[in-house]
Amino acid sequence: MIVNRRDAIGTVAGAGLALPAAAQGARAAAPAFTPDWGSLTQGYRAPEWFRDAKFGIWAHWSAQCVPEEGDWYARNMYLQGTRANKAHVAKYGHPSEVGYLEIIGKWRAERWQPERLLDLYVAAGARYFVALANHHDNVDTFASSHGWNTTRVGPRRDIIGTWQRAARARGLRFGVSNHGAHAWHWLQPAYGYDPEGPHAGQRYDADRLTARDGRDTWWDGLDPQALYTGRTLPLPAGVRTIAEADAIHARTDELWVEEAPAAKAVFVRAWAQRCRELIDRYGPDLLYFDNFGLPFGQTGLEVAAHFYNASRTRANGRLEAVLNAKMMPAEHRMGLVEDVERGGKANIETYPWQTDTCLGNWHYDRALYDRDGYKSAATVVHTLCDVVSKNGNLLLSVPMRGDGTIDEKEEKILGEIAGWMRLYGQAIYGTRPWRIHGEGPTKPVSGMFAESGPKSPYTARDVRYVRRGDDVHALVLGWPDDGVVRLTLFASGNAVGRGRIMRVALPGDPAPLAFRQTDTALEVTVPAARRNAIGVALVLSGSGLTEGSLPDA
Repeated sequence: MIVNRRDAIGTVAGAGLALPAAAQGARAAAPAFTPDWGSLTQGYRAPEWFRDAKFGIWAHWSAQCVPEEGDWYARNMYLQGTRANKAHVAKYGHPSEVGYLEIIGKWRAERWQPERLLDLYVAAGARYFVALANHHDNVDTFASSHGWNTTRVGPRRDIIGTWQRAARARGLRFGVSNHGAHAWHWLQPAYGYDPEGPHAGQRYDADRLTARDGRDTWWDGLDPQALYTGRTLPLPAGVRTIAEADAIHARTDELWVEEAPAAKAVFVRAWAQRCRELIDRYGPDLLYFDNFGLPFGQTGLEVAAHFYNASRTRANGRLEAVLNAKMMPAEHRMGLVEDVERGGKANIETYPWQTDTCLGNWHYDRALYDRDGYKSAATVVHTLCDVVSKNGNLLLSVPMRGDGTIDEKEEKILGEIAGWMRLYGQAIYGTRPWRIHGEGPTKPVSGMFAESGPKSPYTARDVRYVRRGDDVHALVLGWPDDGVVRLTLFASGNAVGRGRIMRVALPGDPAPLAFRQTDTALEVTVPAARRNAIGVALVLSGSGLTEGSLPDA
């Protein structure tokens, strides 16, 4: 589907709003970003909306949720012997006859109620919402010039446009995640075959399908090679064992880099065009790249500059955009907001950052549901407190089934998060780092893929600190058995907790709490009626409590 150029440029996409005259004038007034790191690092500053929001929820939803077999289904279904491959053969047939293309056709989203889901997310405390615009499976969930998009296949709906309108109606900032830059190598197992068994040597569907095969089918007029990206690294002939095939397929994982071979120049150009369509049609506040740095070198820089300039145009000269990428070198960190997948940081970061994680697996996993493998509400809230204390945000994915619903266990967890956020969210939003991020015996491991499991390891001895105005907020990651919170950093004479404490209270509660300061801790008695297994937040007021806090970057 070709994007209407007038719609892309003349409106705030999907919202039906004409670009304000003031914003039209801002085109010339605002200094333009240029596609180089010097421009990005010198001109970018994370917007205040993002720094204040702290908590977002993500719909990481694609056709790969239909089989309910977890992550990377579109790739792993072609790797003989894997869980996904065995499930695919049992449920749908052999991938030489029923490939991933047919899974896309089974994605109906027939029970999707975006408004209801977003109401749940708002109640849980989310201040921004992110929707998946494409995954490594190379299917766009928006109206793009790439034929394999959900207005033509699968749900036959503009998923991004629908999410965007519903999110904006609820006052949420709206973001999109783009994972498509890796499709060119990630899908290459579809050009393979079983090395063992009754179908040995029989090539999978990607190796035989052409546009001609789509006549009179649901994908009539589309080219399967545009979906599967063409034969770049097919499994060579003569492989006789699964182990040998796995070793060859593992080499495509080694291509998890941000450049593509010259033979893929057309793919790179098409990727960039689709990115611009996504930016221009839907006007996202946040653009998440599932990449280590920006994709495709100079091409990624051009998309980044376009995103920032488009944001300034829409916001009358202000830069409201957040661009996420991973594993950023120090010299580029100022040019965007670094994302840390399923991990964290050891200490307070100078520049705002984000961690993204999931209640379960990124794509819906029925086995995980059956064994109660989701993160608890306490794990999510404690992660949020830890991340916020270190100048970060938390983006939480809630896995969706192919029909567009979430399950009752996920809803229960969201309800428990909502209950805590109603009481203590005021101690999270709009805060900034204090002198030090926290205290306590539990030390989370920093870095990518370093998070804890479903159950939180924290206790009431673990405390995270933030500031807002002249107050310090103590986020206590558990409930003390004796009803007394002990903040050792605020012991008499402790230089870290210097200043005079005059009042301690619960957020939004005018009644002061009883406290005493000893040479070992500030001891605060919390009301038994407010008992909450997840923990409690305290507001410390007085004089000099925030002096010497780390400055904003």
